[in-house]
Amino acid sequence: MRHLLDILDLTTEEIDELVLTAQDMMAHPEKYEDSCRHKTLATLFFEPSTRTRLSFESAMISLGGSVIGFSDPGSCSSVKGESLADTVEVVSGYVDIIAMRHPKEGAPYVAISRSLVPLINAGDGGHYHPTQTLADLLTIRKEKGRFENLTVGFCGDLKYGRTVHSLIHAMSRYKGTKYVLVSPKELALPDFVRKEYIDEKNIPCEETESLEEAVGKVDILYMTRIQKERFASEEEYLRHAGVYVLDEEKMKLAREDMIVMHPLPRVDEIAVGVDADRRACYFEQTRCGKYMRMALILKLLKEKEQSDVSRKKGVPVTGNYSCGNPHCVCGTERGLSSSFYRDERGVVRCYWCDGEAGK
Repeated sequence: MRHLLDILDLTTEEIDELVLTAQDMMAHPEKYEDSCRHKTLATLFFEPSTRTRLSFESAMISLGGSVIGFSDPGSCSSVKGESLADTVEVVSGYVDIIAMRHPKEGAPYVAISRSLVPLINAGDGGHYHPTQTLADLLTIRKEKGRFENLTVGFCGDLKYGRTVHSLIHAMSRYKGTKYVLVSPKELALPDFVRKEYIDEKNIPCEETESLEEAVGKVDILYMTRIQKERFASEEEYLRHAGVYVLDEEKMKLAREDMIVMHPLPRVDEIAVGVDADRRACYFEQTRCGKYMRMALILKLLKEKEQSDVSRKKGVPVTGNYSCGNPHCVCGTERGLSSSFYRDERGVVRCYWCDGEAGK
């Protein structure tokens, strides 16, 4: 059974097909209004969301289907102590497809082990967010006309920014990609992303703490907010909040054909005055998200009987290892065994969250 946990679960050919389907849906929505008639989507959101959840619901309704689910973990049986695995197995018996968001990294791996229907990862902690990446890719194709030979700048929270991790994974497969990473050292891109998807692919990458220095070098500027909910304390969050603000003055340093993207919500990292700039594409991203999710739902339902992609990670290892990531699902999911693998660089990582293991 096909699931979508990581953007790399899709080949570049499959992404191209989804883009074409989404574009046709945008142009001819009436062709698809009964495509999922008598089908039901469950939205299991163990973490707050506005755009992603409503986008999934709108997508399914536009396909003629129906939606059940919850948007507040306080309203589901997890508050009574029910495990994620049990919740998913129960709900999957009521529906045809599931979209799940969870604050714990690696939670989708637990979910698919028990789901009876296709499952879509709608974001797991600071790990991955593949459907946001699909929205990003459709936006890039619409605005730039290609995926190749683009310099992409990422600014803000690159450590916990799952949208950043997923888009880097996706763009690393296209020739001519270059990256410019803008962040404080404390919020730099995690090693597991940097090593596997940039260094090992010999992709040119520049790092800086200056947005002014970077803005004129990129074709795409991907802004992100500093995510308060990812920090252990408010004091730590406040040290980084408001560090980067893209305003009208900084936009004067950018190329005329540069585009600005943002997964939203924004706080203060993009000034409201930038909204009127024709290069601002972040609201168009949200519209693209609905149609790419429509295309994905349709694809997974049609391919329900196909085998899932291989999820083997490196070489399995045993020993006295432990995962030190406080956001990993292995620390909270009852009955879940710790599991580790050795990556191509010899680093031992947690199977669930890909974080570096310790002894």
